Amino acid sequence: MKRTMLIGAALTGMTLALATSAHADGDAAKGKVKAISCMGCHGIPGYHNAYPNYPVPRVGGQYPEYIVAALKAYKSGQRNHPTMQAQAATLSDQDMQDIAVYFASAPGQ
Repeated sequence: MKRTMLIGAALTGMTLALATSAHADGDAAKGKVKAISCMGCHGIPGYHNAYPNYPVPRVGGQYPEYIVAALKAYKSGQRNHPTMQAQAATLSDQDMQDIAVYFASAPGQ
């Protein structure tokens, strides 16, 4: 069941990335500051979420369009993760773009 859920989440993410018209025209320097709270989970090697228990994805080097699409999906409720929904709820489109460009330029984060 867990494997099916992970595959479904991955497919949803890929679909969102392909379907979005979002462009990541952000500022990496501003994104680094805005992403400080993201680093508490996404910047720790080998970190696991307490509930549900799974490895927290490392987002460094990810395509910026994917990060923007994922954040928009959390903000709208299309992606279900209470912590990520709360984090994304206050982000503007520009905030998302800045964060996305920062993470895209930070491999290994």
